[in-house]
Amino acid sequence: MPLLAGISALAAVLAWVQKQPCAAASFDFVKTTTRACYTDVYPLYYARGLSDGKVPYFDTFTGDSLQYVEYPVLSGALMHLVSVLVRPFGIDTRGMAFFNVTVLVLGLFAIATVLATAFVAGRKSLRAGLMVALSPALVLTAYINWDLLAVGLSALALAAWATRRPGWAGALLGLAIAAKFYPLLFLGPLVLLCVRAGQWRAMGRLLAGTAGAWLLVNVPIMVLAWEGWLEFYSFSQTRGIDWGSIFFFLQDRGMGGLDETGTLNLLGTGTFLVLALGIAVLALAAPRRPRLPQLMFLVLVAFMLPNKVWSPQYVLWLLPLVVLARPKLPAYAVWQAGEIMYFFGIWWYLLSVTVRQDSADLPQLLSGLLSFDLPAAGIDQNVYNIALLARFLTVALLAALVVWEILRPSHDAVRTGGVDDPAGGVLDGAGDVVSLGALRRRRRAAPLKAAVT
Repeated sequence: MPLLAGISALAAVLAWVQKQPCAAASFDFVKTTTRACYTDVYPLYYARGLSDGKVPYFDTFTGDSLQYVEYPVLSGALMHLVSVLVRPFGIDTRGMAFFNVTVLVLGLFAIATVLATAFVAGRKSLRAGLMVALSPALVLTAYINWDLLAVGLSALALAAWATRRPGWAGALLGLAIAAKFYPLLFLGPLVLLCVRAGQWRAMGRLLAGTAGAWLLVNVPIMVLAWEGWLEFYSFSQTRGIDWGSIFFFLQDRGMGGLDETGTLNLLGTGTFLVLALGIAVLALAAPRRPRLPQLMFLVLVAFMLPNKVWSPQYVLWLLPLVVLARPKLPAYAVWQAGEIMYFFGIWWYLLSVTVRQDSADLPQLLSGLLSFDLPAAGIDQNVYNIALLARFLTVALLAALVVWEILRPSHDAVRTGGVDDPAGGVLDGAGDVVSLGALRRRRRAAPLKAAVT
């Protein structure tokens, strides 16, 4: 634990250092994209009215298509708390103080994520902790946005579940959902595996804890500032294609109808539901009950691959689950390489969109990088598409490997030497009560039993 805490703290500091070339330029957009050290934290302090003392969800702001802070309640609460803490600073230094205090808080959640992940990894705890703490993607994306708040709470929820405290796990998961909505997806794997193992009481306590914590945080804002609370949900429905989405690539390749938000939502949600149904069948039909992190990883990938929004910091959502679902270095390293390619690709592509000059094609980019020169005018669309597909395909590859190991449990590196599911809590070592395989066996046995009788 001390070793992992120290290495995690070092990674958190390095992530702060990575942003300093842009901090020195007061996060000027052209310089931040050129140097690939962009963050939302500093500009949103001003753009969301926090610098003027406005309270998220209660006060509107001007100069943007949005009227209220577009984040879930717990993230907005953190933004407001830090804005209050930095008020004693001078006007000229307050924005940078807001960024640095936010980094300090998020750094603590990064450390918590590493330690919680290591805690639930069983015999491979040190390996799992180091794979998270030493991740290049963690250093590059930790402070782009407030995602580490939800990532840390989700990791702590999984640790509570692993120690057979389903009520506490539910409460922490409810807080994670109140910070960023994606942890809601984890309820699906938890419910499916509890059904297969017949763990009804643990499932009920988990769901009660999740609902209770989420309502405790959200209901006061819903009652007192309904329109502000609703902004996140309405914005999520109405926003169009984000640069990181596979739909951005398909639209560039001539796929029509994606400008219509309704069509886009239908395609994304419909694809996710089909994939989620496949995961549910896999959870109940696999020859051996899948491990909890395996299913959590798969459902998150099923949500991200067809999503209309895939920001660079979303790699933080996947990082702990990749390590727990499949702690093998080769595919992990390939995935990290894909995420690094996308990280630099998105900023340099946005640079080209901003400056509107002749951007670099692939040979020009490689030649410049070999000479240690950054692309001053960014990269063209074709180079960006390569980076986008690199991330998409490496994540899909990891998902395919996890599915293979669920279907072939003997290939699962975690389940060696009689280990079942170190992160499973009440699921660890539990037998099957409901499974499609058992149902098929009973149906086949019924005619034989009748014939014998």
